[in-house]
Amino acid sequence: MSDTKNVILAGVGGQGTILISKIMTNGLIRAGYDVKQSEIHGMAQRGGSVSTQVRWGSRVYGPVFGEGEADILIALERMEAVRYAPFLKPTGIAVINDYAMDTLTTASGLEEYPAGCVEAMQKEFATIVLNAEEIAAELGNPKCMNVVQFGACCDVLGTPEIDWEEVVAETVPEKFRELNRKAFRAGRAAAKEKAQA
Repeated sequence: MSDTKNVILAGVGGQGTILISKIMTNGLIRAGYDVKQSEIHGMAQRGGSVSTQVRWGSRVYGPVFGEGEADILIALERMEAVRYAPFLKPTGIAVINDYAMDTLTTASGLEEYPAGCVEAMQKEFATIVLNAEEIAAELGNPKCMNVVQFGACCDVLGTPEIDWEEVVAETVPEKFRELNRKAFRAGRAAAKEKAQA
């Protein structure tokens, strides 16, 4: 039986989805896992959907998996959580940033942003929901929202042997290390608090 784990990360262009997958990949490789990563940028420059897939285990044969195969979905935006929900196994876990970003069509008034995205996910899957943007803003920089979100998901990755905070610090530019350490810790603490509630 395969020990491969599959994670899909989803967000909107500019949210830092690819940075999170890079942090994850760096940590897993250093821990000795065979790791494969793929990226789908979409219309990233225009606020379009962005997703990446990360797979790891003792032996991984390809970077891409299909619908119903993800163990974990990490969504940086709530509508993106719903968009990529078909990739989750029924037993999968969704880590959702309760945050909405206007798309081109919603910003222009051509369509309305859908209501009930988080609630729909909670009905179908085990979820961890937090407002990473709010937490990042409290730290003084909303741009570290992605690392807050990564902190929230790190315990469900099932890799306690990896010092994820150190991996974050080594992956981000030096001038942002302390901010991202704080962001990681804040996200991890928020997820633990939600789990105990």
